[in-house]
Amino acid sequence: MTPDLSPLARLPRGGLPAQAVVVGDPARAAAVAELLDGAAEIAYHREYRTFTGSWKGLPVVVASHGVGGPGAVLLFQELADAGVRTFVRLGTAGAIRPGIGDGDLVIAEAAVRDDGVTQQLVPPEYPAVAAPEAVLALRRAAEAAGAVYHRGVVWTRAAFQPGLLPLPVAAYTAAGVAAIEMEVSALLVTAGLRGLVAGAVLVIDGVNADELVDETATGGYDPHRDAVAEGVARGSVVALEALRTLAEEEAR
Repeated sequence: MTPDLSPLARLPRGGLPAQAVVVGDPARAAAVAELLDGAAEIAYHREYRTFTGSWKGLPVVVASHGVGGPGAVLLFQELADAGVRTFVRLGTAGAIRPGIGDGDLVIAEAAVRDDGVTQQLVPPEYPAVAAPEAVLALRRAAEAAGAVYHRGVVWTRAAFQPGLLPLPVAAYTAAGVAAIEMEVSALLVTAGLRGLVAGAVLVIDGVNADELVDETATGGYDPHRDAVAEGVARGSVVALEALRTLAEEEAR
């Protein structure tokens, strides 16, 4: 193992830009990197694919963390060790709250900690809350992009498919939870513990909670539709623009 590289994502031990977009899919990391000037792939190990480049003059990192909170936390920690201080997660999610459509954006204000990993890092009463400035920067970027967006709490759940245990979907729906996904609370807790700035913007790719799915109407879960791809393209710009806003505000 090369001692000047991190053990899992194989990142440099230091010197990375302070701003990062993190995504689940390595192919999505490459797609976001294509929007950057001077993009270069600096690491690709396991699910962790990392690029650097610049967005309108701002140096940024784009990195993939794979599926689920436990592996994602490892990337977030190694990025922070290498110099990243501001994170925006760009992901996909299933809508829970009525009125949220395919391709819409959801800006996470906080997350339900059902991620399967942070419970082993900090007591369950510790909140998973986005940085207020990140929420506002994402809102501003979404409005500038003309994107349909929603704000609210998201449910981060470790299991993608339902098992034998009943899901508390009705309770979360009644509580106004906006969407369900798999990594946001892991990011927000990591950021809280390390004094980092973090937020998340999610693209709706269907209605994932089983109790809400109308299989006849939807044809089942299919995240590979044009509306979703268009939402991801909008969300990529929103995430990068939010990072630029946050960097400008920090520099003042």
